[in-house]
Amino acid sequence: MKVAIVHDWLTNYGGAERVVEQLLQIYPDADIYTLVYDKKKMGTVFPPEKVHTSFVQKIPFSIKLYTKFLSFMPKAFESFDLTSYNVVIASSSSCAKGVITSPDTTFLAYIHTPMRYAWDLYFDYFKRSGKLTKFFMKRQMGHIRQWDYISSQRIDALIANSSYIKRRIKKFWNRDSQVIFPPVNTENLCPNGKPAENFYIAFSRLVPYKRMDIAISACGELGKNLIVIGSGSQEKKLKELAKNYKTANIQFLGRISDDEVKSYLQRCRALLFCAEEDFGIIPVEAQACGRPVIAYKKGGVLETVKDGITGLFFEEQTASSLKAAIEKFEMLDNEGQFKTDEIVKHAQTFSAERFRIQIKNAIYTLQAKKERGIF
Repeated sequence: MKVAIVHDWLTNYGGAERVVEQLLQIYPDADIYTLVYDKKKMGTVFPPEKVHTSFVQKIPFSIKLYTKFLSFMPKAFESFDLTSYNVVIASSSSCAKGVITSPDTTFLAYIHTPMRYAWDLYFDYFKRSGKLTKFFMKRQMGHIRQWDYISSQRIDALIANSSYIKRRIKKFWNRDSQVIFPPVNTENLCPNGKPAENFYIAFSRLVPYKRMDIAISACGELGKNLIVIGSGSQEKKLKELAKNYKTANIQFLGRISDDEVKSYLQRCRALLFCAEEDFGIIPVEAQACGRPVIAYKKGGVLETVKDGITGLFFEEQTASSLKAAIEKFEMLDNEGQFKTDEIVKHAQTFSAERFRIQIKNAIYTLQAKKERGIF
């Protein structure tokens, strides 16, 4: 069986790339098709002999500026000739699911999210964009939405990475989908067997929608110790914010190794998660280390955190709401509310092995339907 895996772009290693990595474990001989590929960053994970790039790769500085080429993306993915493949699997949060396959090909798409900037978050992105970007957004986004909807109808079966995304798929594409949670590397994460230390963690890219400012302000006003892990466009701004709180110990570590991240997750009192995410792998990783999560009550965390058992939610995306949640958490934690064994057991339900089994079953079912002429 000849298999192709299509992914939006291979420029950084994150949650979506972990999905591709697991798909390659299922189908080690598969070819990978993508918009652009950064060999320096991704060559050790995805060998260059497996990767086929689009014409966008030839545009100067495309590896850094690929997000500016949205208008080229539909044509780029439709230009891939996949007619020789028996199975095509798209891993998509943008345009990868728009490839064209033959009627006999089994085509399954794993959807991380429909394009946020084209649909429900369009106005948020528009407000934060510069004049030139706004100019093109006004003129191009209508066509992008039309293509996005039309291309979604060519897929045989859709997999959503959470019930949250399942609802968005239904809203924007009017398609039903199956939920399969993304793989989390729970096998390499575990508690260290020691009591938690007196600090909290906020771990993500330092970009606006992650709302790391909420964690910094809440801990700063409460005088709590906070470790900030990650880097991004807001790093300087967030460091300036942290300087306002002299009574709190707020440290910025930048990007650190996986082993260092694991150590901090094992030792922290809890993870603070302030973003509205489609799924959110980091909260599951924290739970795999036996640590609770204090999370904003919206998005994928509603499916990964059990309120009062593996963590707590705060209702509003504000520092005051998070402050109240931290104070409640500490009261419950001091009473022994959060059991390490229960937290770890819950996290194991999101393992990579579980993901591989569910994906294989989904493809097997889809192929069987194809053979019976249902598609």
